[in-house]
Amino acid sequence: MKKIISLTALTVLLSFSLFSEAQQVKTPAASLKAEVEQMVGLTDVEYVYSRPNKKGRVIFGGLVPYGQVWRTGANENTTIKFGDDIEIDGKTIPKGKYAIYTIPYEDKWEIIFYSDSENWGTPEKWDNNKVVLKTTVPVKKLAESVESFTIGINNLSDNSAHLQFMWDQVLVDVTFNVPTQKIANASIDGILSNPRADANAYYASANYYLQSNGDMKKALNWINRAIELKQGESPYWFFKVKSQIQAKLGDIKGAIESAEKSLEGAQKEGNKDYIKINTEAIKEWKKIL
Repeated sequence: MKKIISLTALTVLLSFSLFSEAQQVKTPAASLKAEVEQMVGLTDVEYVYSRPNKKGRVIFGGLVPYGQVWRTGANENTTIKFGDDIEIDGKTIPKGKYAIYTIPYEDKWEIIFYSDSENWGTPEKWDNNKVVLKTTVPVKKLAESVESFTIGINNLSDNSAHLQFMWDQVLVDVTFNVPTQKIANASIDGILSNPRADANAYYASANYYLQSNGDMKKALNWINRAIELKQGESPYWFFKVKSQIQAKLGDIKGAIESAEKSLEGAQKEGNKDYIKINTEAIKEWKKIL
């Protein structure tokens, strides 16, 4: 009898638990959470925040008072994580995770990167020792109102990006720099120091130096090594890069010769883009001779 009672009680308990789970009400949060990952150059940046809506309210100077620390979103901390050391205003923020607090004013915002990222809203007790960096940026007025608070990483380049905050008709942005060149150079040095480095490694290194205005003499040595390793079977894009490096070094005759090799290969493969690029380059360089 005891076993029967126990089994009955267990059945009732499980049924109640399943019923409770099935009957849980699902409703959207007032401020929806966003998680964003963005690569800037070679640095991974991740940020998490909640996005309140305007809903016809006066935002800055109203819902968000001027001159007071704002959580920069809703609910728990807005956080940002940098995969490498970055720079703002010439000052370094070490890689890691930070809370972003702001102090809005009508004409400017103070942007604060705070080392304690585990608060709900603003810290109960503010600790200036946890302020890793503070910067002030001007407010820009938008032509149209942004309904949902938005954080974006825009204006991307190999070496920098803009961290932007947009809500209502307000836009503020902070430029930050990433150590792409340092990381790339370390990678190049490491790979090319290996005697087994292949043609593609030398080509990629030469092309990076070409695009980033590095040492063109090194770039030329690397692209020549890439062509040498291909043993007479170099792709036409190798010769295009070589022609551009030679042109930057002032060797226009050599640049034309390399571009003609690239053009020949592109014509065989039917690559219209490379045919156009090389044809135009050859035409312009011949004007210089």
